[in-house]
Amino acid sequence: MEYIRTAIPEVILMKPIVFGDHRGFFLETFRQSEFDAFCGHQDFVQDNHSGSRQGIVRGLHYQLHQTQGKLVRAAVGEVFDVAVDIRQGSPTFGKWVGAVLSAENRHQLWVPPGFAHGYYVMSEWAEFLYKATNYYAPEWERSILWNDPAIGIEWPLVEGALPTLSNRDAMAPRLADAEVFPVGWSADMIVKE
Repeated sequence: MEYIRTAIPEVILMKPIVFGDHRGFFLETFRQSEFDAFCGHQDFVQDNHSGSRQGIVRGLHYQLHQTQGKLVRAAVGEVFDVAVDIRQGSPTFGKWVGAVLSAENRHQLWVPPGFAHGYYVMSEWAEFLYKATNYYAPEWERSILWNDPAIGIEWPLVEGALPTLSNRDAMAPRLADAEVFPVGWSADMIVKE
């Protein structure tokens, strides 16, 4: 696995080594010792799998408490995946990074706690898998508006089409009005529920 730091160093793009022949392919999607060395030790407690059609935006989501780090990938299709730093006082607060994750490139993205996360489905259909470092807690889930101009995410939208959103995501606040992680917050403060 190749681990590549993005413009926000805590967010890491992971490119697997793929072995293939006439029978198909094999790759490792996770190895604890390597992940610990490049991303810091995390205990993953929940795996999730979603399917979405082209033009769907899911996000930008985070949990204010029971904060989740996410190791994400597309097993079917292609998505544009985004992480936004929402840690007040961070030098990259309000900045974003994005990567194309697909069944073809088999890349993964590590989105640490303290970041909002979302993705846009570029293919006709995509199935998205992720490991989470804390359990889903709907009472703590928050969203930030996907197209907040203060963040300025450059979504690769299908030409002439607005994305499809859930009602909650469509009504999400902008970053300036959202509950975010306060100055002095650290991933070391996370309590597993």
